[in-house]
Amino acid sequence: MRNAIRRSDGQATVEFIALLPIMAAVALLAWQIAVAGEAMWMVAGAARAAARAQALGRNVEGAAAAALTPRLRADLHVRTTASSGVDVSVGIPSVVGGARLSTVHAQARFTPQGR
Repeated sequence: MRNAIRRSDGQATVEFIALLPIMAAVALLAWQIAVAGEAMWMVAGAARAAARAQALGRNVEGAAAAALTPRLRADLHVRTTASSGVDVSVGIPSVVGGARLSTVHAQARFTPQGR
């Protein structure tokens, strides 16, 4: 019995160390999903802000940029559409390195009421 215990000394430590890279990869993946979700949420708000600015005759790109974080502002593209709306797109930044993983788009249009 005593030999069996000695042979397994440190086994839990070895298993834990073996799992560390997997746990780190899962944490990075979760963080990346959160960053992508934030980008999708914020681009929708930026599109609404740009549509309001367009309806008031103000700077559309400046309004969209003001609704975004500095990291998302770096890859901002604003385009006005034929239907008096705006199309806003930003890149989803990678949490590791400075690459752009994908692009998210949002469209908004301000319709005046009571006319």
